[in-house]
Amino acid sequence: MYAIIKTGAKQYKVSEGDVLSVEKLEGEKGTEVVFNEVLMVSGDNDVKIGRPFVEGASVTGEIVTQTKGPKLIIFKMKRRKGFRKKTGHRQELTSMKIKKISM
Repeated sequence: MYAIIKTGAKQYKVSEGDVLSVEKLEGEKGTEVVFNEVLMVSGDNDVKIGRPFVEGASVTGEIVTQTKGPKLIIFKMKRRKGFRKKTGHRQELTSMKIKKISM
């Protein structure tokens, strides 16, 4: 059984027991989070597709850690003008363990 959920303007395919990194969610380690924006649920013999979300479906997960992603370098330059600008960014991430998928 798997589901496709929407969080942080992205879509993720999840199954029970999966650990995935999503954009930062509020909460401490061990906090339970419920995702109600389920786009699709696939069971043993049936598939439910939402328009846009599946009614009554939810995915429950538990926060494992709050971390930061890798550093990204942003470099801007205009040739022959002497303009150079260098900045960096590290996205804050939340590691989630999927506990339960309910239809």
